[in-house]
Amino acid sequence: MRRAAIVGTGAIAAAHAEALRAAGDRIELVAVVDVDAGRAAAFAKEWGVPRVHPRLATLLDVEKLDVVHVCTPPRHHVPLALECLAANVNVLVEKPPALSLSEIDTLIAAERGSSGRVATVFQHRFGPAAIRLRRMISEGVLGRSLVAKCDTLWYRGDAYFDVPWRGSWDSEGGGPTMGHGIHQFDLMLSVLGPWQEIRALAVRQARDVQTEDVSMALVTFGDGTVASVINSVLSPRETSEMRFDFERATVEVEHLYGYTDAHWTVTPAPGNDDVVGRWRAEQSGVVSGHGCQMAAFLDALDSGETPPVTLADTRNTMEFIAALYASAFTGTVVKAGQIGPDSPFYATMEGIGAPWANAR
Repeated sequence: MRRAAIVGTGAIAAAHAEALRAAGDRIELVAVVDVDAGRAAAFAKEWGVPRVHPRLATLLDVEKLDVVHVCTPPRHHVPLALECLAANVNVLVEKPPALSLSEIDTLIAAERGSSGRVATVFQHRFGPAAIRLRRMISEGVLGRSLVAKCDTLWYRGDAYFDVPWRGSWDSEGGGPTMGHGIHQFDLMLSVLGPWQEIRALAVRQARDVQTEDVSMALVTFGDGTVASVINSVLSPRETSEMRFDFERATVEVEHLYGYTDAHWTVTPAPGNDDVVGRWRAEQSGVVSGHGCQMAAFLDALDSGETPPVTLADTRNTMEFIAALYASAFTGTVVKAGQIGPDSPFYATMEGIGAPWANAR
């Protein structure tokens, strides 16, 4: 049986513990780490974890592990992942996996010298409907992709940002673009493939934070698809919506934090009713949660493959974020591959600084 540990026992850690439990006898959660000893002990008791360690270094010294789940606030993700790679241990890191493209490249370099691998939690890629959609695209069932939209319209009130590490560039790396909409547009990128250029805006409308609370983007993809993306934490009617218009059908999903097949609809273009039959030939009630990705992670380990989502995949999503901020803050169109080490948006998503910060 494989062995796992969780570092950081805040709210999202429960989703990881549940995913590990759902994996049955494929993997065992053997230890947890948290700077708050009381919280770690309470988590261990709740989930039946046999051991608690005060720090990651102790965990890596004492335990023989196959994977460490990093569930801490974002600013700690990269340092902890680097420790695991130095110990040749696999890492499954929560979003956002890093605060900048520079940090992602640091992880890529460290991974080359380690037998451990880093995978990012982008669980919506692994729901049965998303897997089916990508397969139908690759098989040519839906025809050419034309138009898409990706909206993450959530609500986070002022009290949400009372937590000290929320709403700042130094601790979160950005606002809803980094911490909320990232799951949705990562799924969009996994469906539509390489993006080509982006035109964007980011604003601070209502929340007393350093980062944006809304961003919008117009995106052109390599195959010519055009898409719009909205990320908001100001939307009282919360929803996560995606729409893909292909030559032969429109495929849509509306959910909040996780979808099943019931959240998806397929509307055929005239004369293409067979598309709906192909879609409905496979039906699933599985929720696109951490459990789906955990199963795929373990399948990869069992087959000797690199666990998904790889750092190369993750870099594409992080570059999209950096380009969105760069376009928004400079008022220019930003192309894929444009943000390198000489760009101010490479080392930090804030880049040249948000307009509202410069106006103070």
